[in-house]
Amino acid sequence: MKVRFIFNPYSGRNRKNPYLYDYAVDFIGRERLDGTIVTTERPRHGTELAKQAVDDGCQLVVAIGGDGTMNEVADGLVGTEAMFGLIPCGSGNGLGRHLGIRKPGQGAFDTLLRGRPLAMDTGVVNGFSFFNAMGLGFEADIAVRFSRQTNRGLTGYIRVGLPAFFSHQPERCIVHQAGNTTQMDAFTLAVMNSDQYGNDARVAPGAKLDDGRFELVSVPRVGFFGACGMLYRLGTDTFDQVRAVTRLSGAEFVIEREKPGWIHTDGEPRATTAKLEITLKPQSLRIMVPAVSPA
Repeated sequence: MKVRFIFNPYSGRNRKNPYLYDYAVDFIGRERLDGTIVTTERPRHGTELAKQAVDDGCQLVVAIGGDGTMNEVADGLVGTEAMFGLIPCGSGNGLGRHLGIRKPGQGAFDTLLRGRPLAMDTGVVNGFSFFNAMGLGFEADIAVRFSRQTNRGLTGYIRVGLPAFFSHQPERCIVHQAGNTTQMDAFTLAVMNSDQYGNDARVAPGAKLDDGRFELVSVPRVGFFGACGMLYRLGTDTFDQVRAVTRLSGAEFVIEREKPGWIHTDGEPRATTAKLEITLKPQSLRIMVPAVSPA
């Protein structure tokens, strides 16, 4: 099997301890693979490297990095026959955790060869691909602030999240879906492909990667104690029981905001227009998952 590993030296664990690069070298030798390792050098380089891997005839292309690296590499593989592999080593690892690939290590590497393939849906918003989630409002504000941090991880989210919670204001959004129109004042709004943001914060319990639909979840402004209650729900897989939350399900959404602004795709901030057009590409990415996977 011809394999290409795409390693991001600046992602989470890799920045502090690049042992996964050496682990990938050992894995290639131990499994006697026709494998190579390349390193990302700039933003969006992962997409270029993934497309090059496909052109070179690689059957398996593996991202070693966080959610941003996952997004870039997967973007280069959508609609191809190449299999996508994930060694998650970032701050949230939302897609990996949803699939049961919770961290880097022997289990994640074994999944590349001994797991099973899953044909998953993918999404596009205003030309930006996403695979786990996209969102606007508070969570996009967090993504912008978090991208400027040097020390990340869960504590990094908390550090930027608390001041943003008290300063961020809801956005009036009009959502068009399947001929229906819904207005909402969204403090934060997510369109989910998987069930969670990352760190086991499950905002869309029951969401699946291959069911041909997204779950739109819009949360209004709540007070501090209300937010604490929602955080508890996120961590206990019961967020769908919060009555104040608006939920819609579908393969296409058009969201109209009052003005252009930030969104995020898999945690990466993007500046874009007031109108957001979101579409689903059914089962357009082939990914290796554990033989027994929650997905």
